[in-house]
Amino acid sequence: MTAATASATATVPVADAHKPTFGRLMLSEWTKIRSVRSTVWSLAILIVATLIFTALFIQMGVANWDKTDPAQQAAMRLDPTGTILGSGILIGQLAVLVLGAMVIASEYSTGMIRASLLAVPKRVPVLLAKAAVFGLLVLAVGEVTAFGSFLIGAPMLNGKAPVALGDPGVLRAVVGCGFYLSLLGLFALAVGAIIRHTAASITGVIAFVLVLAPMARLLPGTVGEHVHAYLPTEAGFLITQQHPRVDDLLGPWQGLGVLALWTAALLAVAAVLLKRRDA
Repeated sequence: MTAATASATATVPVADAHKPTFGRLMLSEWTKIRSVRSTVWSLAILIVATLIFTALFIQMGVANWDKTDPAQQAAMRLDPTGTILGSGILIGQLAVLVLGAMVIASEYSTGMIRASLLAVPKRVPVLLAKAAVFGLLVLAVGEVTAFGSFLIGAPMLNGKAPVALGDPGVLRAVVGCGFYLSLLGLFALAVGAIIRHTAASITGVIAFVLVLAPMARLLPGTVGEHVHAYLPTEAGFLITQQHPRVDDLLGPWQGLGVLALWTAALLAVAAVLLKRRDA
């Protein structure tokens, strides 16, 4: 009897050692994310495409400055940081959307998600760990991209609309750009978790950004203005502006908050569906 009790006691630390804690789940998700080639390529495309298009569009703007409408010149002088960040990030963000949708939807396509859910029957911690790892990864890469874009664009724009990191609103805009990309990636991840099909998820998030947002402007009167202003990408991107513009309905932090609420709501829906549906 004593030997049996000792044997049972001795097995407790072993069981605890293999308990799927949240830290271990994050480590597992980090291993999965960094070992997939699409992650490396998508993040590389984000950085390279953003920097290239920033340099290209800023150079074009400077070269055609004398032909530019005076109202546009005034807008660029008022918000040179927004001009710099908007030149490349709007293109580079497509890589974040694609990667965010693929991170979880591809696991459903390959059936890999079943192994994770067998190890963690409660399921929701798997989604939260994946979101935490992916969000932090995109945040780090996004900050590098944002600061790189600014450091490339500011000297090029210096003769027409000088700007420095120490100017009011600049550091907030550049740092906020990284948070925008991170939340955008989590938004796409949530869509991928809901749809659970890689191609459909990618199509859905890109259509949302490139089709729905422009169409919202076609709605009549103030309805269209408010719908457009509260769409996740339109609201979130306000954080990249150095100064709010006259026709903005939201401030920079308010806009980022709207994107965060969209993302949190979709992640909540994804968590509920993850618990209810078969893998």
